[in-house]
Amino acid sequence: MTISRLNPDGLHHTPGYHHVTVVSAGRTAYLAGQCPLDPGGAIVGVGDVHAQVDQVAANTVAALAAVGAGPEHVVRTVIYVVSSDQPVLSAVWARFLASPLGPAFTTASTLLGVAQLGFTGQLVELDVTAALPDKTSAET
Repeated sequence: MTISRLNPDGLHHTPGYHHVTVVSAGRTAYLAGQCPLDPGGAIVGVGDVHAQVDQVAANTVAALAAVGAGPEHVVRTVIYVVSSDQPVLSAVWARFLASPLGPAFTTASTLLGVAQLGFTGQLVELDVTAALPDKTSAET
């Protein structure tokens, strides 16, 4: 399996992500929206978008590891943030880039400001698709 990322001529410059991600045939994993919940199901960092990004990143890394994948196998992300404030959206993007999940955001990515998410106090959610390494690669 190969993952290719590119920014075609004629499209705008990006702040780190790629406009197009192509995966050769293989298995994929579609993660449920990762939320800022601890293992007991309690919301983490109510009112603190940075703490919520950190929890979402940790949860996503754990979910990817469960299927033998890492951030480098992510081929699509959608970040949802409860805010219409550009500096807040930019801060969330920067926090994800600086997290252990950072390499996931070099792929096709979308960042959205939304009115509300599913849990009371939830400020961030992350939708992820990953191209899984073949079993031989995952075992080495």
